[in-house]
Amino acid sequence: MKKRKIIPYNHKLKEFARELRNNSTKAEVILWQKIKRKQMYGYDFHRQKPLGNYIVDFFCHELILAIEVDGYSHSLLEVYNRDIKKEKELNGLGVHVLRYSDYQVLKDTYNVLNSIENYITEYEKHTPNPSQEGNGKGKE
Repeated sequence: MKKRKIIPYNHKLKEFARELRNNSTKAEVILWQKIKRKQMYGYDFHRQKPLGNYIVDFFCHELILAIEVDGYSHSLLEVYNRDIKKEKELNGLGVHVLRYSDYQVLKDTYNVLNSIENYITEYEKHTPNPSQEGNGKGKE
């Protein structure tokens, strides 16, 4: 079995992440209803997950994928610049980030989900099955 990469996080963020889970936006709730309980190709997503010095809206450890849902404030230059910095630091930890606006999730949920599905199918194409690791072949 493939060993999980451990991604460090700031333990001081745990309580704040809990508060965020209890105060989700409408867009976050809608997306969560579609990806929770392994509904997305059997992958397990978590809400408001601390990674590094940040909290991401959704995270899947198996895919090393963060999903961010940005509200209206993210269009402000200061917030946008923080988002860019956050994404670069997460990328440095090996985390890929998919970013959607509240508007996209609320008004075009189908295409948001389609985009996540496309990421997963591309990821699966380029990631060896655990039974194939090490010898280049599956069990025979």
